[in-house]
Amino acid sequence: MTQQNALDLTRSFPRSPGETLGPYILLSRILDKCRAVLAGTQGEYNFNCPLDCRFFNFVAIDTDKFKEAVASGKTDDEMLTWVQQQSMPHTPEEIMTWAYENRTARPDTPERKAYFEQMRMKNCPNNPYVETWFQLLDAEEGRFKAN
Repeated sequence: MTQQNALDLTRSFPRSPGETLGPYILLSRILDKCRAVLAGTQGEYNFNCPLDCRFFNFVAIDTDKFKEAVASGKTDDEMLTWVQQQSMPHTPEEIMTWAYENRTARPDTPERKAYFEQMRMKNCPNNPYVETWFQLLDAEEGRFKAN
């Protein structure tokens, strides 16, 4: 996928934050948003939002350099290779631990808990099983289903 065929995020959603590309969560979603920004089709989505920053801080990659690499037309697999070459080295266990911590992250202050509950009630009022930030995004975008 190049920016010429980037998703139109005014009509569809980026991939789930929990979807993996290689060993990384968030990367496929970040790529969708970055390509949409480059194409001018990002809608309400922001590249380099606080969630994206979790990834960029973990891998220690500059967002401007990342955006330049995406703008060059690299595919998902090519971007994965680029990230692995540019990233601060991590063991597989460190990557899995980081992924687990982010996938299971919950609001941690009274203000964030109130915001989270407001968003949960807005997007999935009949689903009390939405408890993590990733689940909330997936619920907002119609992907989270309770068992």
